[in-house]
Amino acid sequence: MADSQMPGGKMGQAPKTARAGTAAAGSASAGTVKGGAAKLATKTVPTLTRADLSDELHRAIGLSRAESADLVEQVLDSIGEALLAGGNVKLSSFGSFMLRRKGLRVGRNPKTGVEVPIQPRTVLTFRPSQLLRQKIND
Repeated sequence: MADSQMPGGKMGQAPKTARAGTAAAGSASAGTVKGGAAKLATKTVPTLTRADLSDELHRAIGLSRAESADLVEQVLDSIGEALLAGGNVKLSSFGSFMLRRKGLRVGRNPKTGVEVPIQPRTVLTFRPSQLLRQKIND
């Protein structure tokens, strides 16, 4: 791994933004604008990928890279299959993936004001565990 590359991330990824004054925003870039409103600060936050998970398994457990990649794929497939079957997925100390069914409702085009029906659909939501929330906020 190159010195300029962050663990679990890839070089050259677009930075994500964090609100100034939060733990995610560096204190050096935090500031306020006229009137005391917080301005957005940018900080590069690496994205965790399948390859990163596989590499971590390879390093931590000692599985071959192919076995690590296969294990990650099997876990993600299992989660996907459970959700496709209509079930929820609960991962202790991490969070829950839940399917939520939204009924037919009426929306409005903000430009014209015309009412438009929004068809029923199922959306996937994630609710982090209390432990994960505490870790993020500390």
